[in-house]
Amino acid sequence: MSKRQKGEGSIFYREDRKRWIAQMKLEGGKYKTRSAKTQREASEKLKKMQRELEQETLATGPQQTVKQYLEYWLEEVRKPRIRLVTYIGYRDALDNHLIPTLGHIQLRKLTPEHIQSLYARKLEEGFLPSTIKYIHEVLHTALVYAVRRKRIVQNPCNDVELPRVTTHEISPLTSEQAHKLLEAARGHRLEGLLVVALATGMRRGELLALRWQDIDFEKRTLQVRRTVTRLPGRGFVESEPKTPKSRRTLILPQFVLKALKQHHMRQMEVHLQAGTNWRDSDLVFCNIYGRYLDPGSLHDQFAALLKKAGLPHMRFHDLRHSAATMLLGMGIPMKVVQELLGHSSFTITADIYSHVLPSMLEGAMDKWDHFFEGRSV
Repeated sequence: MSKRQKGEGSIFYREDRKRWIAQMKLEGGKYKTRSAKTQREASEKLKKMQRELEQETLATGPQQTVKQYLEYWLEEVRKPRIRLVTYIGYRDALDNHLIPTLGHIQLRKLTPEHIQSLYARKLEEGFLPSTIKYIHEVLHTALVYAVRRKRIVQNPCNDVELPRVTTHEISPLTSEQAHKLLEAARGHRLEGLLVVALATGMRRGELLALRWQDIDFEKRTLQVRRTVTRLPGRGFVESEPKTPKSRRTLILPQFVLKALKQHHMRQMEVHLQAGTNWRDSDLVFCNIYGRYLDPGSLHDQFAALLKKAGLPHMRFHDLRHSAATMLLGMGIPMKVVQELLGHSSFTITADIYSHVLPSMLEGAMDKWDHFFEGRSV
């Protein structure tokens, strides 16, 4: 008898299982099987498998549980390609949310209803919609790869409803408020940090990972090369910037260079006071021992300065929004602001700062008035 070719199949009865088996040969000598109660049902299943194979919609990967697949996907596929911080976030989503609830289910039998029930349970347990959205993004990304590798036919995450995420309202400082904040911070150990944050819009992690070697005072440049995050149980973890666009070179205005030079002089005094407890890490913005500045300490000191300046409470991250808003208000093109902030696309910048566009449009129309002033129509 000639060897059976890809797509050819057979039907036979298994006495031990009391079931009819539809079997079809795949590439590499592997077989795809489905069971049925009757010979006719098995024949229909064989024909369906052959149609799906022809249409390239047949799941031909190995039989796995959700747990087995997710472990493979994260450790073998994603881990070599992502930052450590991202990996830790994925690992947490798998270990604490996805695997405990969905891990026992056969991957091919995972349904939108399984996933929807998981999200409903997480809401009942008090998790925020934003956390559920993150869990969903991890699972969706993992299953996109599963579809591509033909381990499943379609992604069940596509048919799941997510809870509505409340967008955090941006509270940028006005130019007047920014001056008040810097006045309140005059002589404070955070003065240099606040000046750089407001002038450049750098992220908190980028600021706390900044080193003196990244700054060229003669060329007036600052290079954003790394970011740092404090993770529970792991301490400070330094990594590459958030996206390729986040790795950028900024041109510094003179007032920022002056503030940095003053900050360096204060840092040398702190260095002398710390003596042998000082750790020479080359960090620009560090604690009194030269080590990473704790985000919690930064939050408390920043809140105190806001109060001193008579300003409403805001997140430190809102300084980044303040920088962007003030620059756009000065007439700086949004494309330039995108490059400054290190956003991966122009669309992200436009979406976040769409509230600034009306005033920009008004300014543009005022310029038309000035251009046509005195001309007869």
